[in-house]
Amino acid sequence: MTDDDLLYLPATELRARYTAREVSPVEAVTAVIRRTESVGGHVNAFAEERFDEALAEASAAEERYRDGTARPLEGLPVALKEEQPIAGLPLREGSALLAGSIAAETHPIVPRIRAAGGIVHARTTTPEFCAAGFTQTEMWGVTRTPWNTAYSSGGSSGGSGAALAAGTTALATGSDIGGSIRIPAAFNGVVGYKPPYGRVPALHPYNLDHYCHDGPMARTVADCALLTNVIAGRHPGDPVSVPFATPIPETLAPVAGRRVALCVHLGDYPVAADVEARVREAAAALADAGAAVTEIELPWSRAELMRAAWAHYGAIFAPLVREVMAEHGDGILGYTRDFVERAEAAYRRDGFYAALRTEGRVHADLAAVFAEHDALICPTSGVPAFPAGDDLLGGRLSVDGAEWRFAHNLEVPLCVPFNMASRCPVISVPAGLAANGVPVGLQVAGRPYDDTTVFEVAAAVQAAHPWYTDPSWRPALTAA
Repeated sequence: MTDDDLLYLPATELRARYTAREVSPVEAVTAVIRRTESVGGHVNAFAEERFDEALAEASAAEERYRDGTARPLEGLPVALKEEQPIAGLPLREGSALLAGSIAAETHPIVPRIRAAGGIVHARTTTPEFCAAGFTQTEMWGVTRTPWNTAYSSGGSSGGSGAALAAGTTALATGSDIGGSIRIPAAFNGVVGYKPPYGRVPALHPYNLDHYCHDGPMARTVADCALLTNVIAGRHPGDPVSVPFATPIPETLAPVAGRRVALCVHLGDYPVAADVEARVREAAAALADAGAAVTEIELPWSRAELMRAAWAHYGAIFAPLVREVMAEHGDGILGYTRDFVERAEAAYRRDGFYAALRTEGRVHADLAAVFAEHDALICPTSGVPAFPAGDDLLGGRLSVDGAEWRFAHNLEVPLCVPFNMASRCPVISVPAGLAANGVPVGLQVAGRPYDDTTVFEVAAAVQAAHPWYTDPSWRPALTAA
């Protein structure tokens, strides 16, 4: 087996091969290290590497396979988003203001991953304070999608998405307050899950922000389910976390008979021709699998949705950044400053209550959809990807030969409405490739706390293409 074949094995299959003694955890971790040394500079997905520790943990994992005590993630490399702290390790969040900062506490998902045998071999890059739909900082440079390095990996979990696509991890974690799991899942051709609010425990005060979700990322829907089942569920340190009584099943049910709503524009979001074509092909694949797919419209205005979202960010996110600035100085990056000032202005203008009223209408509209349908599908982003290295402060993109204008980069993906509808589970799954060689993402949203249905629909979409298992569906790491 070549390194490429080993590195792109689904995590579920890699674990099965460990059990059968066909591959060892040390072999797999060694291949990940070699791959990182080979392509890491092109992709730039890691903020920190723990390779020596990972090899020692892989050796211990081999012993567990020998003595029959292997756990659910035993010996699987897991790349952890740097924003999710580990006590005693750096926590810089891509900001020069925090260059010497060390975390005092550990995120609740970290002990769960380790207790399940996962090997945290690296921590992944983010934009500064996770304040963008791309990943680039002065501290870590530009993180690119391996499918075409002229384009961004997305953000804010951009390092996690890029690492999965490049074969430098088997599983990864992300967090999402406006698409930060789903955008990089789309741009990198991987799977990213925004669980319903409270499903995965978080740290105070982020756990109290209903826009905020920590979640899994992987190359396959089954792998994403595997990691979900490890990190989800009530935690004593997070009083708003909710139980996970019914884990995602290993074998997902077929979608025959499921009722699926297709909404291409979510109201008036612009969508590139490439993206719409792949989304409609995915809808056709679901219909071929026996689902009843009906195209619908939603009465949403992107401007109204974003106005409410900015007021929400002004009430919660902007004060968090200001708190850091008060202690460490105001030397933040331009796109971070733009985010904070835009959010503060919206909060001063509209207040938090007006944002909640808009969120209430979003919930009501989705409730009407889910009264008639089991799931809703739509694009993850209106464009296949953002250009790498561009902070997008100019508010312009060239798409389909025309200039797109936007106030902020988070208005281009179709993600924020589902942070408003935070109890709805949403998964992004790759639906094909655009002409520029970058994958197109499809979102599957479900009824509040109905995790399993969105996984079933996503698995049916993914079955249409042999992502990563066939070498022709792996990135060639096209140089910028």
